[in-house]
Amino acid sequence: MAKVAVVFHSGYGHTQRMAQAVAQGAGAELLAIDADGNLPETAWDTLTAADAIIFGSPTYMGSVSWQFKKFADASSKPWYTQAWKDKIFGGFTSSANVNGDKHSTLHYFMTLAMQHGGLWAGTGLNYNNTKASQRSDVNYLASSVGPMAQTPGDASAEEMNAGDLETARLFGARIAAAAARFGA
Repeated sequence: MAKVAVVFHSGYGHTQRMAQAVAQGAGAELLAIDADGNLPETAWDTLTAADAIIFGSPTYMGSVSWQFKKFADASSKPWYTQAWKDKIFGGFTSSANVNGDKHSTLHYFMTLAMQHGGLWAGTGLNYNNTKASQRSDVNYLASSVGPMAQTPGDASAEEMNAGDLETARLFGARIAAAAARFGA
């Protein structure tokens, strides 16, 4: 079984719920970036030991949160030693808007993964884009790069869309399977 780590920042709990769904699908360890943009030292060891790393951040102003960016900048230490080279990577994001430039956040994650010499895995999920599609369908927001969630700005994390959370869970399972297959 592959070791998967989900490293994420969540401002209001929505991204944390996504991280939990991803971790459930992947059998992954959750590593929360705190409000000051820091990770415990043991979390860095977990990332180095992982076969796959999944990034998560809300999309704020068209990119990752500053807390996630601080983590990304601090990852220059493992970058220097190529400690994360050839790991499987993926990422997910959430925002209050249907679009909200979430792809910019996912592309940020992909660029960070590539700088670390990693291998990116997307959702591998079809879109639900017919007249019969419902907002609660899997991958309704139609992202191949990584799961996206949308929750109105005045809705709590408990009110998140079930389809978005299921998309995240299925993505986690895909990352774990890819890491196990690649490591075989």
